[in-house]
Amino acid sequence: MMAGGGALATAAVAGIVAVAVVNEDGSQGASDKPSNSLPPSESIPDGSSKPPEPTFKDDPPPPPPPKDFISDAKRDKAPLSAATLFPNKKVTINGRAYKLARTDTSKNCAEAAHAGLGPVLTRNGCDTLYRATYTRDGLAVTVGIAVFENTRTASRVKEGYQPNLVALPGGGVPDFCRTVTCRTTANSLGRYAYFTIAGRTDGQASGAGDKQAQQTALDGSNYAYARVLQRGRAQSSQAAKEPADG
Repeated sequence: MMAGGGALATAAVAGIVAVAVVNEDGSQGASDKPSNSLPPSESIPDGSSKPPEPTFKDDPPPPPPPKDFISDAKRDKAPLSAATLFPNKKVTINGRAYKLARTDTSKNCAEAAHAGLGPVLTRNGCDTLYRATYTRDGLAVTVGIAVFENTRTASRVKEGYQPNLVALPGGGVPDFCRTVTCRTTANSLGRYAYFTIAGRTDGQASGAGDKQAQQTALDGSNYAYARVLQRGRAQSSQAAKEPADG
């Protein structure tokens, strides 16, 4: 029913993406100039006293790597929902501004995927599939983030990807990418596999020559990467604070 751009491994691209979130709503220090005055005589050491013993302070251990938390369900305990994965109404990705139209949560992952992708998700024990649609300048992209038990399973889903995610209309975005060619991506990070499908909101096809739709699909993929990675960073930062908090 759908023709897509195929699975794209975008990890290298995601590593350099600049994702900015847009919400709704020197004086110098001490002088380095040398001093011509000497300290008073009583403050000058005479060499008869022993120097103070050096003291050492234990440095706190570095925080755990963020990927440790997003790689296994046993450690990935932060609240997880469409609201935590897609919290902002507006995002800017490499200078391109997008507006959030709608989010959706599917406990039955196959319900939010077409015939190719659905069985892959089911076979690998997909827990939940979260979707969000973003729009700009007559283009729309649906981002889907699927949750699995561990990294190995999510990687297997990426490798076995078949088109494609069901585009999510709503919030002012009409039904899109239903019966025409659109651009798609598939990738994974930690225990999350993420997918995008992007095309024109006027119903026109987005073939291989539609560079804007292709860029929109990649932008959605990069945003999914950034959101999953941020989830790991937040949990890593919290874990680093816990010993000091007692």
